[in-house]
Amino acid sequence: MVLHSNITGEGRPFVILHGFLGMSDNWKTLGRQFSEHHFQVHLVDQRNHGRSFWDDHFNYEVLAEDLKHYCDTHNLNNIILLGHSMGGKTAMLFATQYPEIVSKLIVADISPRFYPIHHDAILEGLSALDFDVIKSRGDADDLLSNYVSDFGTRQFLLKNLYWIEKGTLALRINLEVLKEEVGEVGEALPSYAKFEKDTLFLRGDRSEYIGPEDESVISNHFTKVEITTISNSGHWLHAENPKDFFEAVMQFVV
Repeated sequence: MVLHSNITGEGRPFVILHGFLGMSDNWKTLGRQFSEHHFQVHLVDQRNHGRSFWDDHFNYEVLAEDLKHYCDTHNLNNIILLGHSMGGKTAMLFATQYPEIVSKLIVADISPRFYPIHHDAILEGLSALDFDVIKSRGDADDLLSNYVSDFGTRQFLLKNLYWIEKGTLALRINLEVLKEEVGEVGEALPSYAKFEKDTLFLRGDRSEYIGPEDESVISNHFTKVEITTISNSGHWLHAENPKDFFEAVMQFVV
């Protein structure tokens, strides 16, 4: 099966991968901006997310294989590859496995290292959504606020809501599999994995995902790397400061 995507623009292929519990729609505005600068932008839903297929297998190896199948299906070569968070881990592994396909790599706010599980409250809150009772996005937000205090994070999560039919809401994510396999999301890039082409790591100045101690880890895997900090942003740096994020990416890719 081929991953679902939204494709806009014409020119050099530019593939964007969302993070855990996200979807391609999170990148719609930035994707349109990139497409206006002679790029064919592919906003891709990874498996068990968005409108892509569901499957019981979920780890970075299969996510990278999914992307390879997608590139083969769409005859994509010499791509610019951007991934955020979990999507960044997928992008890292893919670039090290298929360097002949990737010309430039951009990783947004994630390091190649291992991260412990830290999505417990979010997953518990999403699991508590009973769509026999919840009949509106407001109802879902009220219940989710008992588990996730940050309004912006809740709005990000609630983008997964959709109407199966009139009066019946559901989640686009495969919640049961993602809960079962959440430990895979924090897995480290294999120690032997190397990518020797131009690479840009972007981090939010208020985020703790990439610290000073991560810089040597990053340079061990990526030999031609720049690390740039986006001001006034946390982990969702592309949403919190899209202007500076866009400018940093464009300076790197042109």
